[in-house]
Amino acid sequence: MTESSMDISDWRKKIDELDRKLAALLNERAAAAVEIGRLKRNTSLPVYEPDRERAVIENVQRSSAGPLSERDLAQIYERIMDVMRSIQKHEIVPEIASEAEKTVVSATTDAKPENDLKLKIRGPAHERRKR
Repeated sequence: MTESSMDISDWRKKIDELDRKLAALLNERAAAAVEIGRLKRNTSLPVYEPDRERAVIENVQRSSAGPLSERDLAQIYERIMDVMRSIQKHEIVPEIASEAEKTVVSATTDAKPENDLKLKIRGPAHERRKR
């Protein structure tokens, strides 16, 4: 079917398929953001990096052939990055790995790796939002 012969129902089906692809790509991007969040936390880097965010927007704007304007892309990516920052801030939480690790280690006891807090990512995005 050519685009000129598509009716509104056909266009909506196309948009639905594109939305599924966008959701998959956004989830892939979120997984990468979680990993970056871990690295930032382990190296004490800030979650918010305005220079990096400007570079991301500029990169997207340069690669776009339209019909979205530079302003449209900036607004879309500002929101995407806002959500990704939120994931980095809230989805990586320290959690005690087991009840046994809740034991307080006295100053005279050697510190053991199994007594350290472990980072855990909460479940899939659709489960997080239901909580």
